[in-house]
Amino acid sequence: MSFIKKTVFIFLLLVFAFAKAYSQEQPIDSLSNEKLEEVVITATRTERQLSSLPLPVTLIDKKQIRQTGVVRLDEILNEQIGIVTVPDESGFEGVQIQGIASDYILILVDGVPLVGRSAGNFDLRRITVGNIKQIEVVKGPSSSLYGSDALGGVINIITEKPRSRKVGGDVGYRYGSYGQQDVNVNLKQNLGKWRYGFFANRFSSEGYDLNPETEGQTVNPFANYTLNGRVYVDLNDKLELFSSTRFYTQNIESGFTTDTETVSGDSEEQEWNAHARLNHEASENLDLEYEFYFTKYRAEELITGEISDDVVFDSRFDQTLIRPEVRVNYNIKKAGTVTAGVGYQYDQLDRTYFDEQVAFNSQYIYGQWDLEPLKKLNVIAGFRFDNHSEYSNQLSPKLALRYELNDAIALKTSIGYGFKAPDFRQLYFDFTNSAVGYTVLGYNVASDKLQELEDAGQIANRTVPAGFFDEPIKAESSIGFNLGATYRKDKWNGEINFFRNDFSNLIDTQVIARKFNGQNVFSYRNFDEVYFTGAEINLGYQFNKNLSLSGGYQLLYAFDKIQEDRVKDGEVFARDPATNRTVQVERSDYFGLVNRSRHNANLKVFYKLAFAKADINLRLLYRSKYALFDTNGNSIIDTYDNSFVDGFLTTNIAASKTFFKYFNLQLGTNNLFNYKDRNIPNNPGIQGFIKLNYTF
Repeated sequence: MSFIKKTVFIFLLLVFAFAKAYSQEQPIDSLSNEKLEEVVITATRTERQLSSLPLPVTLIDKKQIRQTGVVRLDEILNEQIGIVTVPDESGFEGVQIQGIASDYILILVDGVPLVGRSAGNFDLRRITVGNIKQIEVVKGPSSSLYGSDALGGVINIITEKPRSRKVGGDVGYRYGSYGQQDVNVNLKQNLGKWRYGFFANRFSSEGYDLNPETEGQTVNPFANYTLNGRVYVDLNDKLELFSSTRFYTQNIESGFTTDTETVSGDSEEQEWNAHARLNHEASENLDLEYEFYFTKYRAEELITGEISDDVVFDSRFDQTLIRPEVRVNYNIKKAGTVTAGVGYQYDQLDRTYFDEQVAFNSQYIYGQWDLEPLKKLNVIAGFRFDNHSEYSNQLSPKLALRYELNDAIALKTSIGYGFKAPDFRQLYFDFTNSAVGYTVLGYNVASDKLQELEDAGQIANRTVPAGFFDEPIKAESSIGFNLGATYRKDKWNGEINFFRNDFSNLIDTQVIARKFNGQNVFSYRNFDEVYFTGAEINLGYQFNKNLSLSGGYQLLYAFDKIQEDRVKDGEVFARDPATNRTVQVERSDYFGLVNRSRHNANLKVFYKLAFAKADINLRLLYRSKYALFDTNGNSIIDTYDNSFVDGFLTTNIAASKTFFKYFNLQLGTNNLFNYKDRNIPNNPGIQGFIKLNYTF
């Protein structure tokens, strides 16, 4: 019997046993409606109750992470409404928030940013969830507090803080389909003035192949390790020092056979960061924070022929970021809280296809006023000013309001400005595809490099006017609106949020010259204007202290304004496959941007069998159809394209039971009904797992 069949069989056996025991259970006491409020810090950089925030925020706590049995960040994010994980062309798993791509989402750990993006996309599988206290997701422009890269939102991963006076923690082992193994060791202790935490994780897989007819595997075998140490020291009654260091390394095996020989190699990633923060309670109303952060990310890949030793692919990526910052929180009696900060950021990158090492530096200052001018009205107003070495200065304002209609219903709205600086690739790239012959040049080096190609006799003609590169490229920007309401009463909780994000000056490629070999030379420029609009609904019902039901739905429209106008003006045509005739594309035929689904929904059931020290949960995740690329050459996605991935439903289920007080056994199956599509490389089909955890 296969591992998957065994897992399903054991799981169903447990369900039957739980159900049998439940039939003999005594009546449950009435549920207390009192519940501890969940506290978040990312949205305002101060501790705020989740239910009191005027901003759209999703909080994922440790309990939810453990119940679902997930081990990597992408898995748990993909189960939230308004958040979709999407693989890019390299196979990295990025994230969309309200339709906004991974390039525009800032990823933080304990409030400081992670670096090392492939073509702008951050690989979420680099992050283990084994020592996470909670994940906070702020939706919409957040540049007023976090600057560039937070144009579409922020994901902050917050690690656990030691509490117990005794040595505590847990050790866990999880085995799953495709030889996937996850091992955790988590130690923590509170020694009074000293507290420490240590975490180690190993995650590996044998990989899998969704396209046997093509060379190589869809996902190659890999193994990665994460180490994290944290120390908290109470220097005195007023000063607390926090320090943390995190190390991550991964090795991926690569290899395939061509018509002539077998090629093989591997890719290695390493990430290391150090984080120190001194909290100073200067007075009853004044808190100061002094922070220093350093992080470095390296990636190298080398693939060669096993017989010829010819280099097939050789690349390197080496990025360093340094950021000191000082923050202040001041409580003004009866006038709210003022938060302010000033900092400096130095970002350096050395990589293949750059002529030399390049660097950015920026200085910034931000401020925020969180107040209640009326008893039931909360107002948050803020701004941030960034002075950057490579683009125009940016001012990012924000305004958010929340009004309590009564004890159950609150209205909230927010408007904010976000921006994203041009990245190193868009400014300094110098790449020529040797097999095909096209060239891609960063904006800042394009003029000189194009002249070099002309002098070498490779350019047939330029397609842009003289002086095209005289003005510096602009930062991308957006204005985001959110309008919604929350409902919390008795066993019910619900939220509805309408959103719209308008993007300007989006950076994309443009042909700047044509070569004699028939290929193009590309560079980057500002021209796109797109918008994302829609609605999100979340509902939850707590039947009793053991049983809860929740569900959510997102409606999303994502369009390019320029292409939308072309369609409205009757300028876009396509070949109708049904009639094989060319037809004019109507507005109703324009589907929108690639990789965006119109509908997303989920339904989750969590049930705790207290008498048996066990729990079971079921999660249904639906994503409607979406398109991968334009297939008929008219530069838009329309109903006549044939690159659509059909809508699909994923069913995830898990059950766990505690034995002998300290041991917890968990069985689960993700994608229970084995949905597969070769266009979704991160989904190999049904995946079973078994996990044993020891808590002490």
